[in-house]
Amino acid sequence: MSKKVLALLCAMLLVVSTIGLAACGKSNNTGNTNTSTTTTDTAGTASLKTLTPGKLTIATGQPAYSPWVEDNKPESGKGFEAALGYAIADKMGFAKADVVWVRTGFDAAITPGPKTFDFNLQQYSATAEREQAVDFSTPYYTTSQVILSNANNKYANAKSLADLKGAKVGAASASTSLTLAQKLFGANAAPFNSNDDVVQALKVNQIDCAVVDMPTAWYMTSAQLDNGKIIGELPSEGTTGDQLAALLPKDSPLTSAVSKAIDELKADGTLAQLEEQWLRSGGDIPILK
Repeated sequence: MSKKVLALLCAMLLVVSTIGLAACGKSNNTGNTNTSTTTTDTAGTASLKTLTPGKLTIATGQPAYSPWVEDNKPESGKGFEAALGYAIADKMGFAKADVVWVRTGFDAAITPGPKTFDFNLQQYSATAEREQAVDFSTPYYTTSQVILSNANNKYANAKSLADLKGAKVGAASASTSLTLAQKLFGANAAPFNSNDDVVQALKVNQIDCAVVDMPTAWYMTSAQLDNGKIIGELPSEGTTGDQLAALLPKDSPLTSAVSKAIDELKADGTLAQLEEQWLRSGGDIPILK
């Protein structure tokens, strides 16, 4: 065999080997199911128009209180709304590491305009007036309003609304608690910047009583007031109590997705479990009439 023929055969063998290796490499990449799954998950999350692509930004108060958020640390997932935020994110396809927490004032989040969050969990009641400026998800919790006092206050043993006549009452501004307090107690109902300020007013006897939602009352009487006492539950303006919902920017593309996630959490029992864990009642509270 001549040197030319031998060289030609070697060249042909080299080409065939290269093609074979390329074919094997292509087959391995196509069969990589892990890569395919990751791409699908990312695409599903990316289809949601969040504030930051690939991230879900959830807002809460500054500070945020127990039992809604424990130790003012929503990122811990401890507390009813902190745990709920991560549960909603999971249903929407976001990993815990992709959740970003931010803080907002209660009033500021309700006003029209751009938001710094995808949704806000801060015990917002969905009302027709608020829905003119923002969106709400389906409700995640139905609560009631109660009135509390210091145990040594002259109104602490009231058995009816008539027994509370003349009491100076406080509630957080821009809250449904204040709306109800003003409806029931008129000019004797005073607004305060926050529930923290309401507690301080009770401590120094600036007010006789406070109106808050039931879970907040349990926290105030157990952790913030030395001798706090829940006097009773106030009659609701509606028939189903105060419905708390996630707040979103007006016409948010995420409203239906957040609502769907909450509906799924109701259906699979997660919401009931979170209520039992974080919003346990301290006992039967009488309804004042």
